[in-house]
Amino acid sequence: MQVTFLGTGTSAGVPVLTCRCEVCNSLDFRDKRLRVSVWIEVNGKSFVIDTGPDFRQQALRERIAQLDAIIYTHEHKDHTAGLDDVRPYNYLNGIRHLNLYGHPRVLNQLKKEFAYAFEDIKYPGVPLLNLQEIAFDGAKPIYIEGVEFTPIQVLHHRLPVLGFRVGGFTYITDVNFISEKEMEKIYGTEVLVLGALQHEPHISHFNLSQAVEVAQKINAPLTYFTHISHKMGLHTEVDKTLPDNIRLAYDGLKIRLPNP
Repeated sequence: MQVTFLGTGTSAGVPVLTCRCEVCNSLDFRDKRLRVSVWIEVNGKSFVIDTGPDFRQQALRERIAQLDAIIYTHEHKDHTAGLDDVRPYNYLNGIRHLNLYGHPRVLNQLKKEFAYAFEDIKYPGVPLLNLQEIAFDGAKPIYIEGVEFTPIQVLHHRLPVLGFRVGGFTYITDVNFISEKEMEKIYGTEVLVLGALQHEPHISHFNLSQAVEVAQKINAPLTYFTHISHKMGLHTEVDKTLPDNIRLAYDGLKIRLPNP
């Protein structure tokens, strides 16, 4: 299994428009962060978690030649806005609908924002999409193209959002609270990805110290932080302050794990 970080930034990305801070002016490629998303290749299948506004650019950069399904964490624009750009995958090997997986609330929002793709009589060339509900029941895994995904429900302020575990890999992005019940699903993971926004407290995201505390409680052999703001500071400087088994992720980072 290979996981590629398509984007590791916040809703504004890094650099931020109009900002002239040292991070936004940095020449280090690790300080250039597109909107948050990951690409998972496993058992010959290809999955993307979230399609933010930068999805087209990310897919071109990583040369994503196959896409079997998209899984959504939640409905915020920085996680969904690039959905229209999946159209080429509909016609890669003939005409094929693409399956989208998400909580019913998220799928309903997609139907509103991309209403033209769900009309009974479709305009030629719109995305061809099938909606697949993740009916979260607290414990039951789901199977997507034969691959087991375990949904993990966390809070993003008061909004329930989903993280996912695939084998030894766990991905949780926009989060400020994880219950002990959901934490049980994460223990034993080999690689944990966790949102860590900035140093200062935030109403809907873990800050750096909170994310470190949660990561140390889970105690995965390796943890990467994502959904990183320009307020976090320079990648090289922050990375040096972290425990040995915790690192900042960066766009284009690839990690390999055993197949689940």
